[in-house]
Amino acid sequence: MNASPASYRSIFTPGLFGGQVIVVTGGGSGIGRCTAHELASLGAQVVLVGRKPEKLEAVKAEIESAGGKAATQAFDIRHEDAVRDAVRAIVAAHGRVDGLVNNAGGQYITPLADISAKGWEAVIHTNLTGGFLVARECFVQSMRSHGGAIVNIVADIWGSMPNMGHSGAARAGMVSFTETAALEWAANGVRVNAVAPGYIASSGMDHYPPEAGDMLRAMRKTVPAGRFGTEAETSAAIAFLLSPAASFISGSVLRVDGARPQVRMGWPMALPDAQARQRPAVKPYDGFHLAQTPRVFQDK
Repeated sequence: MNASPASYRSIFTPGLFGGQVIVVTGGGSGIGRCTAHELASLGAQVVLVGRKPEKLEAVKAEIESAGGKAATQAFDIRHEDAVRDAVRAIVAAHGRVDGLVNNAGGQYITPLADISAKGWEAVIHTNLTGGFLVARECFVQSMRSHGGAIVNIVADIWGSMPNMGHSGAARAGMVSFTETAALEWAANGVRVNAVAPGYIASSGMDHYPPEAGDMLRAMRKTVPAGRFGTEAETSAAIAFLLSPAASFISGSVLRVDGARPQVRMGWPMALPDAQARQRPAVKPYDGFHLAQTPRVFQDK
């Protein structure tokens, strides 16, 4: 692949995933889109998964224009038969699945007392059941025979997840699934880990209602690092866990959150940007050449 200013600037060695087939669910936007770009830039044949073919095709075109290899498979991860058929089609087309990034998910802002059973189940099915189904089928149909690596994307659930209790419950379940799958599938040469993004400046923030804008913009003040993370910082963690460098890591959760869960009452928050003259803040890493600022942060 020819390097150019219009290509992904990964910190990992070129060709790291050469010859590998890696499935990325939720690959049409946000962290999934960024991760797909990085993996493709490192030589992987990426298979983009999502419900909307037009979004997947747009990302596929981006990857191919940068010299990478991408394919699409549109289906709903919440439907067992659809998942089984789609993974079968992926294996038939590409021969095997070497890696899975279980990234698809979503939630909405609502306190527990106002969440209906239907709303609760919708989030659980998307963030837990769907991820389980895709991982199971990738294991059964390919990884059980060939080995592989799975990275489940969870969230900053440590302590609590107020106003998103349905998502917190689902993500906690996915952490437990990650640990169990790591144990049960280890004999087949399969590693299973999770990445827990904290407050990441991603297009996913644009799905929240406009009235949430002030809250979203203020969230960085609760992060000791004093800023939001980037999609590329999350993608780098995913790439590491998929790589041979993590060959003895399984059943673990890698947090990408700027130490936000460590915040405690009684400890003064001294944000790095307020102390820039005294000491430099840790600069964000953003190797994604097509990164987009969420609308909620524009013109602010």
